[in-house]
Amino acid sequence: MRIFVLGAGATGSLLAQLLERQGHDVWCGDRDLERARKFLGRKSTIPVTEVNARNLRGIVRAGRGCQLIVNASASVFNQIVMRAALRLRAHYLDLSSHLTRNPFKSEQFAFAKRFEAKKRIALINTGAAPGLTNLLVKRATESLHEVESVQIRLYESTESRDPISQWSPEVSFDEAISNPRVYRNGKFRMEKRFAELEKFRFPEPIGTAIVVLAAQDEVTTIPYFIPMRNMDVKIGGNEFDRLRRWYKQGKLSKSRGMQKKNFPQTSSPRMIAKLIRQGVLQNARFAAVVLVSGIKRGKKEDLHLQTRTDCMFPTLYQIRQQGLFTTPVAYATAHVAALFIKFFPRDLAGVFAPEMLPVEMRRAIVAGIRAHSVRITHKTTVIRRPGEDDEEI
Repeated sequence: MRIFVLGAGATGSLLAQLLERQGHDVWCGDRDLERARKFLGRKSTIPVTEVNARNLRGIVRAGRGCQLIVNASASVFNQIVMRAALRLRAHYLDLSSHLTRNPFKSEQFAFAKRFEAKKRIALINTGAAPGLTNLLVKRATESLHEVESVQIRLYESTESRDPISQWSPEVSFDEAISNPRVYRNGKFRMEKRFAELEKFRFPEPIGTAIVVLAAQDEVTTIPYFIPMRNMDVKIGGNEFDRLRRWYKQGKLSKSRGMQKKNFPQTSSPRMIAKLIRQGVLQNARFAAVVLVSGIKRGKKEDLHLQTRTDCMFPTLYQIRQQGLFTTPVAYATAHVAALFIKFFPRDLAGVFAPEMLPVEMRRAIVAGIRAHSVRITHKTTVIRRPGEDDEEI
């Protein structure tokens, strides 16, 4: 497939390289050619053209001839890139939503009829979280007749002397100033930033960590396609703790804007290698846990079940052992997105979130990500009445 990747930063550059290894014809577009080539590496032969993601005509020119256009730049450009895909009669894929029109529904769905008319498909939110988390939620709900609650818990940490974020500054700032969306008692609502502090047990070696509500895109798609009563997403780890501290100090607000010293640019692979050599950056972790509770009806009795899925991504140290210099978040997002493209359903038309995809494709992606040093474990427990012990099945 001929694929144009818009945005050659930490995630987009790695994704482009993974797609080239799959045998696709790949080229990239970025507004900063020098920075893009740093991320792709000096030995990369992937072409890069200068293009601004705000310029629809520029995207169309740069992507001419592609069969799939990938928005690996900021999600604020989703709608512009989707229009470019429609003009090019190309399929479309992105990594997250921006929620500009409706705070409780991903903006990409507004293009569903236009993609159907062109007989093209737009796959949205195809990273690790959202993306893989959506698939894990769907898997856990398939064995239930009623879904009571869905809880997604994420953990991001960086062990370094200086603040180094695993996300781009734009993504980190946007998440920090956005109010979390939750789904409670069958209704969407906004909650306060960094609210509902909770102690959550992640798999070892992480252990127990404080998590708080976060503005994640899973809540804006999953409840539309999987009937349930409650859903929320919380994040923990030292990166989010730092944002929570700045919020309490009054340093995080839309009016103040993004301060560069607090939100540094994403480090290129060469810079990451340098920081590791200097001892500034020691390690980094990224993990996701999906908890789904509900009822499975039986002939004799109904079972109240809780399925827990733990997803541990390679640490920075483990990624280094593979000969790569990238963050766990970029590694996870790029590898999951590459699998969505590997099993791309070109026979479908319209706009699809991960949980809407055919079961064979969903299972293939989850199976495929295990081959990239991602550890996924499932455990289902029967929730007993008060006074009875829970039973693992």
